Amino acid sequence: MEITTIGLDLAKNVFQVHGVDAEGRVVLRRKLRRSDLITFIGSIPPVLIGMEACGGAHFWARELAALGHEVRLMPPAYVKPYVKRGKTDAADAEAICEAVTRPTMRFASIKTVAQQSAGVELKVRQLLIRQRTRTVNALRGHLAEFGIVAAKGIGRLDELVAIVRDASDRRLPDAVRDVLQDLTQEIDGLNDRIRRIDRRLVKHCREDETARRLASIPGVGPITACALQAMVTAPKSFRSSRHFAAWIGLTPRANSSGGKERLGPISKQGNTMLRSFLVLGAIARLRNVRSSPERDGWMSALLARRPYKVAAVAVANKLARIAWALMVRGGIYRETATS
Repeated sequence: MEITTIGLDLAKNVFQVHGVDAEGRVVLRRKLRRSDLITFIGSIPPVLIGMEACGGAHFWARELAALGHEVRLMPPAYVKPYVKRGKTDAADAEAICEAVTRPTMRFASIKTVAQQSAGVELKVRQLLIRQRTRTVNALRGHLAEFGIVAAKGIGRLDELVAIVRDASDRRLPDAVRDVLQDLTQEIDGLNDRIRRIDRRLVKHCREDETARRLASIPGVGPITACALQAMVTAPKSFRSSRHFAAWIGLTPRANSSGGKERLGPISKQGNTMLRSFLVLGAIARLRNVRSSPERDGWMSALLARRPYKVAAVAVANKLARIAWALMVRGGIYRETATS
């Protein structure tokens, strides 16, 4: 019997393969070592291969697609309902094989090497920022033990660093000053690494046509533009700008039943990095509107009737919709009298 569909459960070393024929009958259940996967898949005629969009999935999707197979990636949360009873690799592969054939299943686009590379740069940048924040908080906490406190914000850190490096300031014991200088050196090193990545991202934004167009949106800078380009591999797969904003997690979470519509806070689903970048861009825009209300009537009216953070999420939602429109339809952002 000829195999038509394969469910492939990915792992580090041992992969589980589940295959069915055109009638849905099971014709293949097999474990494969990593080194044997390409040889085995390459030995069978082109089939539909389903995988969960997890670590390594995009690499294997490119490799298997190059052998002539049709590869589809699915979010793991959408595959889970098809798992029968216990959790095993064989059960997961069977569930993947069944889920990939569902007509209403939603699939993730396969990323190119360039898109994955940009994504890694952004993730490393976020990791370095988290490390810097943790180190700065440690420095603030230790200095507070000796009554030395500075205002919030990374911009006020220089005051604390100057105190640590000032040997004439006797508020700190010498032993404490020595170990805290290690923290300041660590912060300097992290700042240098973050700036180096930022320079690469800004250069990429200037060289890439899509990123340049996205950066024309007020509130979307080079970093956000690069993130949108790297994380949104197939913008046309979204039916509308609202679906795109919902994918990022900027739309209300619905809990409606019996004809009663109940909308809660934003769902916070999708890509956390994109959502945080867009919200930060929205906050920057709202700050400008607060200082010059006449610049944007819509946002001024929004601030007048909604709390600041609610307004920031609403503006971020709008930025996401504008970004989707530019990615799908082309062109650049053109400011209007009222946004």
